[in-house]
Amino acid sequence: MVREYMEQNVYEALQDRLHYLFEEFDNIYVSFSGGKDSGLLLNLVLDYQKRYWPRRKVGVFHQDFEAQYTVTTEYVERTFERIKKEVHPYWVCLPMATRTALSSYEMYWYPWDDTKKDIWVRKMPDEDYVINLENNPISTYHYKMHQEDLARQFGRWYRMSHGNRKTVCLLGMRADESLQRYNGFVNKKYGYEGNCWITKQFKDVWCASPLYDWSSADVWHANYLFNYDYNHLYDLYYMAGLKVSQMRVASPFNDYSKDALNLYRVIDPEIWVKLVGRVRGANFANIYGRTKAMGYRNITMPEGHTWKSYTLFLLDTLPARLRNNYIKKFKTSIEFWHKTGGGLDEGTILELERHGYKIRRNGVSNYTASKKTRVIFEGNIPDDTDDIKTTKDIPSWKRMCYCILKNDHLCRFMGFGMSKQQKKRLDIIQNKYRSIEYIE
Repeated sequence: MVREYMEQNVYEALQDRLHYLFEEFDNIYVSFSGGKDSGLLLNLVLDYQKRYWPRRKVGVFHQDFEAQYTVTTEYVERTFERIKKEVHPYWVCLPMATRTALSSYEMYWYPWDDTKKDIWVRKMPDEDYVINLENNPISTYHYKMHQEDLARQFGRWYRMSHGNRKTVCLLGMRADESLQRYNGFVNKKYGYEGNCWITKQFKDVWCASPLYDWSSADVWHANYLFNYDYNHLYDLYYMAGLKVSQMRVASPFNDYSKDALNLYRVIDPEIWVKLVGRVRGANFANIYGRTKAMGYRNITMPEGHTWKSYTLFLLDTLPARLRNNYIKKFKTSIEFWHKTGGGLDEGTILELERHGYKIRRNGVSNYTASKKTRVIFEGNIPDDTDDIKTTKDIPSWKRMCYCILKNDHLCRFMGFGMSKQQKKRLDIIQNKYRSIEYIE
């Protein structure tokens, strides 16, 4: 996607996008996380709706992950109380599978797990618009389903419960937050009528990111300009010396937040005490999260090991389920680089050849926008590729070892994501044992 500079500013472009969305879609709801981006989007959408579509209500969906700062909870409560009569409010506190990067024994933890009420980080909100197991109209929900599936299935239910008409969920995602999110906006061919910021979820259910070209400075300028309320956690982050890029409102147990777990201890000690007892590995990650013990920065292997032997040693220390998960991912990667090959730049290919790696060209990659050359590794996968400076996207046993040390169960460090088959299998297992969890 080529960056184009327009005559409009980002606020004017947003107004055009909102006009398009309100004209094009019958049902609109905003996904509100409690962060700066979704909070700003919610305020801007409601201002637009009041000005141009006063007889039309939008929905507000908040997916509550139980473990969060007190000031975030206060901001969410404040927002819902202010707008509850103007919108269709949905504050969702249902048990869901949420990935944790803290433990070598658990791939998931379960916010609002009804079997662990005694160790919940905070009390269940008790407003009429709060959705929980005792008050759940969402027919597409399955017990302890994956968090991402819950968010998508809510959109499906929202469409069905609002006349089965064309529905769009508005997200506060921005391209400059990360390379991954930028790449998500690149392929226009998957967008709605060529719009790169609108993508399909289900039949007649779409997601739109109308703030996709805003910067962090734009977000804060708009909050100041329109005097909007916001999550004052960001003030605490600022006083704690964090950079803007480090200020995230997310589950404290995921990949992006584990390095900042210590901030909970400093900013919100009461919540911190409960976090330690809620998910195994929280205190360990707080102490060792920025050390080699959890794969932070430069990792060194024990004396007498190669990266391959160290990886195999670590695999032997894991429970069978997690060990088999890693082995399957590693085998898939090795087979891919032996038989299909990954797309690499010509400069990287020449560097690999110059350093004596046994590689072979294998046509053109369909996975890269610039049609890079596929490269197959012949013979054994390298132990490490530290001598290659032009890219990290090549296979090695060191990368596999990093995944284990980082508790990267999905092996995202190697380019993997969760497959549909994995998600489906997770739902089947949870449904199988659902009845057992209620027997007491």
